[in-house]
Amino acid sequence: MAEAQQQQPEEEEEEEEEEEEEQQQSSAEVTETDEGSEELKESVHTATTRPLLSTRSMSIVDPDDDSPNMIVYRKIEDVVTLIQDETEGVPIRTVKSFMSKIPSVVTGTDIVQWLMKNLSIEDPAEAMHVGSLIAAQGYFFPISDHVLSLKDDGTFYRFQAPYFWPSNRWEPENTDYAIYLCKRTMQNKTRLELADYEAENLARLQRAFARKWEFIYMQAEAQVKIDRKKDKTERKILDSQERAFWDVHRPVPGCVNTTEMDIRKCRRMKNPHRVKKSVYGLAEESTQSQSPVHTPLQLCRKGTKEDVKKEILFLNTQLDRHCMKMSKVSESLISYTEQYMDYDPFVTGQELPNPWTSDDPSFWDLEASKDPSLQRVKKWGFSLEEALKDSAGQELFLKFLESEFSSENLRFWLAVQGLKRMPQQEVAQRAQDIWAEFLAEGAPSSINLDSHSYERTNQNLKDPGRYSYEDAQDHIYKLMKSDSYARFLRSNVYQDLLKKKVNPDTEQGRRTSLEKFTRSVGKSLASKRLTGLMQSS
Repeated sequence: MAEAQQQQPEEEEEEEEEEEEEQQQSSAEVTETDEGSEELKESVHTATTRPLLSTRSMSIVDPDDDSPNMIVYRKIEDVVTLIQDETEGVPIRTVKSFMSKIPSVVTGTDIVQWLMKNLSIEDPAEAMHVGSLIAAQGYFFPISDHVLSLKDDGTFYRFQAPYFWPSNRWEPENTDYAIYLCKRTMQNKTRLELADYEAENLARLQRAFARKWEFIYMQAEAQVKIDRKKDKTERKILDSQERAFWDVHRPVPGCVNTTEMDIRKCRRMKNPHRVKKSVYGLAEESTQSQSPVHTPLQLCRKGTKEDVKKEILFLNTQLDRHCMKMSKVSESLISYTEQYMDYDPFVTGQELPNPWTSDDPSFWDLEASKDPSLQRVKKWGFSLEEALKDSAGQELFLKFLESEFSSENLRFWLAVQGLKRMPQQEVAQRAQDIWAEFLAEGAPSSINLDSHSYERTNQNLKDPGRYSYEDAQDHIYKLMKSDSYARFLRSNVYQDLLKKKVNPDTEQGRRTSLEKFTRSVGKSLASKRLTGLMQSS
């Protein structure tokens, strides 16, 4: 119940935010012009509204479909239907607190106990595993976490609406995902704030759909206005179910995408004219992605002059594609494998235990130490990327650049890398600080950029984000790779370290012989001085 107590204050804050937001929206809608209302009506007609998601009839499972996925989905859905049964299922309740309530939730403990009782499972760990497999498909989900797994504790879970079940064969496009993320940014609620990975995805999609972003924003805005007319409780449930749907199809980095290897895609390729289903009912742009040569004959009309021209254009495009000989590709792959063979603990035996097959972390500790081994030093010579991935290599390369009075290039590159990993609320300020330090007029550590990259970066900073310096960073990286990195490999800094690691005994012997010589010279000088003092006395 400790988690319930933590979630209840969050719900109270969200309800207060919702009330303030509704007041602002009502006042804003009154001041809208007639022209704006007409535009809204047009956009509402183009975007299909989200249906009510609480009815079982929304699932359109084909009972005659015998594909492997559908067989599994039907079995899972039978179990989920039994779990939600009013008499023999898990009790679905509304958790109330002093000023708020969390509607339609169950606890993870209730689900685990039901699975053990009704599926004849004796081990709680096995019941959690089965429940996690069901949750990974999105049939139920935690209300306060993007990771779809089942825990045997008081964590609150909510069942997914049949409309969003994977048996409906949803194949959402990036356009749908962009509308969803854009819609989340318009809603000022704590529970709908974008996570870091979602903010990165939104920035990436905004760059990819720059030409049609106005259309995406209009669709998202229309859906937000429609959702605001719904009941608070229903809206809260719908938002969580939609978020869980995208957690299945665009999962958190590091989680398994259960829709990635889908045998249905192979079946669909036999019928390339099959229309993909869009989550929000948007009509896809009429782009011909299939080759006209491979169009099934029974689905084609009689060829016309335009069809022949399209086929000729397609074949000419294929001829102009850049192709590589298989022998060249094989040689590159073999050389790459041979180069990295000594660094693969599965292929080459290491002195320390393999960390992938044992619990001994000594190998990782050695790789992260400040005193690099011979293998690590050699690896820096493979590419600039390998040198910068290693903290010791990065430090040595920075030391070399400082000796050449060009360390600002690497410091700028590292600053941009750090910008990409910062929390979203700190990105704008950090982006301005980087500009003031490296690119502004009279900057203390000015870097040399071409005019194109400078203008693109200056334009991006009007709306600063994690990837505002992408063009400038690529330019500086190529500059270091083609110029500074080659000199670094030939420099005494790197060559001396490499020789020292190759012949550590020789270096130790030289140091010992030098110490012996110094001591012998010191003893002879001391004896001569003592003899002179005795003779003088």
